[in-house]
Amino acid sequence: MKTTLKKLSLATTALVGLAGLASAQECGDLSIASMNWQSAELAAAVDQFILNNGFGCNAEIIQGDTVPTITSMVEKGEPQLAPEGWIDLIPEVVQSGLSEGKIVGAATILSDGAVQGWWVPKYIVDANPEIKTIDDALAHPELFPDPEDSTKGAVHNGPQGWGGTVVTAQLYKAFGAEAAGFTLVDTGSAAGLDGSIARAYERQEGWVGYYWAPTALLGKYEMVKLEHGVPLDMDEWKSCTSNAECAEPKKNDWPKDTVQTIVAKSFADSAPAEVMDYLNKRSWTNATVNGVMSWMTDNQATGEDGAKHFLKENESLWMEWVSPEVAEKVKAAL
Repeated sequence: MKTTLKKLSLATTALVGLAGLASAQECGDLSIASMNWQSAELAAAVDQFILNNGFGCNAEIIQGDTVPTITSMVEKGEPQLAPEGWIDLIPEVVQSGLSEGKIVGAATILSDGAVQGWWVPKYIVDANPEIKTIDDALAHPELFPDPEDSTKGAVHNGPQGWGGTVVTAQLYKAFGAEAAGFTLVDTGSAAGLDGSIARAYERQEGWVGYYWAPTALLGKYEMVKLEHGVPLDMDEWKSCTSNAECAEPKKNDWPKDTVQTIVAKSFADSAPAEVMDYLNKRSWTNATVNGVMSWMTDNQATGEDGAKHFLKENESLWMEWVSPEVAEKVKAAL
């Protein structure tokens, strides 16, 4: 009897092992593109940890950037996965890849979209709840003093060469900021822009200007994005709002960027259904990502560190993306 039970136990163990091996082979090898910014590094590391430990994949991370990565996926089917694809930057390539069956779109990983615009510190809005729009802020230059001339207000812009810097300069003209008593401040660099927000926050002073999400800085300093008070006009956006050569821009809204997971069609067809189900569900908000990136920055953490921190601190979120069995494997690996 003992010998028989031992044989049955060994056979069961072997079957479990073979099943695990089969699962790994079924998922197989895949490469995940980690772009050269913090939120994309985090997303790639989260996917690698969950796919490898939860689904038995053999996923490796490679470095990439939006245009070359998605172009390579369309032309060569590699890499197999781009967790954070800023698809609005190359709409023609994406549409071509989708229509030709070279790539498929999975979850919109940033559920509330990538956001750009003019922001103010939350403590300013708390003290002045009537400030909701750009026009509302421009009616109070005294709340947003120019660091060089306190008799004027200041709109802080980004570095030269950024698309957001061009748009902010155009909106500065469109909303009549100069006539309202504001100057447009060139912060000189990304560090200069960040530093101006940090200084304002540390001194609890007023600040208004260009910024975007997701970013670590907005995870550290609570900011409120001003509404534009007008609907988005995409024709105006393309011809004038985003065009520095346009002399007479009109008031306009700022479109959100769609940030979506892109999967090579060959992998989508061969991967287990539950893997694609995960990739179609996996999504988070700017606030969630901002918080994790702020922790990463404060702790000089890598994407892998950030992924583990996210998984430990946000179980209720990521467990909705996977089955209970997969969740247990991921928790055990942590």
